[in-house]
Amino acid sequence: MPTPSLPERMSRPSVRLVRASTVTVLVTQMMIAVTGAIVRVTGSGLGCPTWPQCFPGSMVPVSHADIAPLHQVVEFGNRLLTWVVAAAALVCLLLAWRVRPARPRLRLLAGAVLFGVPVQAVIGGMTVLLDLRWWSVSLHFMASAVLIWLSGLLVKAAGEGDEKPHPIVTGRMRGVLVALTVVAAAMVFAGTLVTAAGPHAGDPSTPRLPISIPLLTQVHGLLVMAYLCLLAVFGFWLRGTSPTRGLLRAYTAACLVVLAQGVLGSVQYVTGVPEGLVVAHVLGATVVIATVSLLWAESRYRGKPSEPRRARSTVSESQPVGG
Repeated sequence: MPTPSLPERMSRPSVRLVRASTVTVLVTQMMIAVTGAIVRVTGSGLGCPTWPQCFPGSMVPVSHADIAPLHQVVEFGNRLLTWVVAAAALVCLLLAWRVRPARPRLRLLAGAVLFGVPVQAVIGGMTVLLDLRWWSVSLHFMASAVLIWLSGLLVKAAGEGDEKPHPIVTGRMRGVLVALTVVAAAMVFAGTLVTAAGPHAGDPSTPRLPISIPLLTQVHGLLVMAYLCLLAVFGFWLRGTSPTRGLLRAYTAACLVVLAQGVLGSVQYVTGVPEGLVVAHVLGATVVIATVSLLWAESRYRGKPSEPRRARSTVSESQPVGG
């Protein structure tokens, strides 16, 4: 195999660099969901009352007698973070595109996340134009949940190959994993409904979801219990297999995170949903979504990505990064 020139080798990103970029994408997707919660609990959802401009005729905050400067800063800061999220996703896609041999699945996932960023921004803009209607806020968070899920798959894809996927778990365990994912999605959605009926609307004048908060909390709690039961079943069957280290780590993380999230949610409820705990609970929700995504990805094996070999003076061992 001919030895690639130095510029060619330098233009091909390492597996470590590509994976670092995917982790950055995941972290930034989680961050913007958390800053969205900060916007809500501070009542800053209409700190910029229009979109895509902040105020009519201005892309940035301007002095306004009816809107506190803090609310403007919080909402505008959340909008600015969108550009950070987009930049991270764009860099990741560019790196994925330069990997050799070509990694179609890595490119597809990176492209899907990048495409989702402006879609999510438009949903956020519509939420503002709809004066923070509860259903638009719920949709906004669920869009973030999808992007976090895809980002988790992207992190895993950066460290694996492109072989045909080989199941690590049995067929019935895969069925439990599907059910686990569906219940997790329902659990997160029910959590958005609890928020929609609660006091943190993003603006004091926003109408709330007219359903009993205790009832919604009970539904949310039942889904959490169902999630825990499915995790227990999956773990029981996992003992009879030969799981990889990655699968064990993902399963352990999923268990610990949802238990901590359950305790945090209970404390939040009995203490009257204080702002700090609401933000912490949203952070926990993003971590739950990420761990479920990684658990899903770790249940299959696609081989290892090839690392570039060091060129020797006599025999060329150089090869491009890829899967």
